[in-house]
Amino acid sequence: MDMSQRILTVFFAALLSSTAAYAGSVSQEEYDAIAERIKPVGNVYLAGAEPVVEEDTGPREGSAVYGMFCTACHGSGVGGAPVTGNAGDWGARIAQGKDVLAEHAINGFNAMPPKGGCMDCSDDEIIAAIEHMIEGL
Repeated sequence: MDMSQRILTVFFAALLSSTAAYAGSVSQEEYDAIAERIKPVGNVYLAGAEPVVEEDTGPREGSAVYGMFCTACHGSGVGGAPVTGNAGDWGARIAQGKDVLAEHAINGFNAMPPKGGCMDCSDDEIIAAIEHMIEGL
């Protein structure tokens, strides 16, 4: 063993010894405070392996579903989406009937993916979002 290896060995031994001595002198209260300060701010899960922790609070309001999922396209007309509140965009679609609107929204139509990408939305929540978008037309 050469001199640099000996120095590193002594250094790591001293470090290990001082760390062990410090760890023995930390009270449970200090340990808990340290653990709280260094705890992770979030968790990473692989797709499909997320823990289910949501409480069932019932169906979401149409405005909430719209605000989270629909507004990205229906707020500005991306990909030919009818703009919320624009009677000219919605007129022909509404004339086909609400059942057709619901079918297209739930199953997807043209550039719109099924349920507008909200795969955890119920059919009733999608219908509520449609009603929110055409409200007042």
